[in-house]
Amino acid sequence: MKLIIHDLSKEDFNNISENLNEEDIIICKGKRINKCIRCFGFWIKTPGECVIKDDYNKMGEKIASCDELIIISECKYGIYSPFIKNILDRSIGYIHPYFTIRNNEIHHKSRYKKQINMRVYFYGDNISHEEKEMAQELVKGNGINLNTKTSDTIFVKDILTIGGTL
Repeated sequence: MKLIIHDLSKEDFNNISENLNEEDIIICKGKRINKCIRCFGFWIKTPGECVIKDDYNKMGEKIASCDELIIISECKYGIYSPFIKNILDRSIGYIHPYFTIRNNEIHHKSRYKKQINMRVYFYGDNISHEEKEMAQELVKGNGINLNTKTSDTIFVKDILTIGGTL
């Protein structure tokens, strides 16, 4: 099962999503979402679940249930768009507050044994070389923190080129 998190318009997403299955989960703009308040409640009060009660408080559980996490984001100065960043902030309950060493770096311990694949599509007309480098490092770091099997970064100018690859 795929978990697809995107910041596209409904029309743009419909134009690229012909290969999806019924069990795939789509996270997009449109539902009520509150900003992460950095309270660490997902570790202390309600382990694995965000304490902010809205449509996105169980993101860690959704990530744990998928085989592949696909993120589609406009590239904003080498990072995710604000909507995608907020979703990922609200998903941190997917990992433990405790630390471990991976690749000679300190990272959060995994809450779940299952490893998923991660693919990130960044889109935009004028993504600079520096922005691409920064985005690739960001995705690589996210992949290590989420303990993914793979983490791929793909840059596209035209959203329609993603069609058929989801």
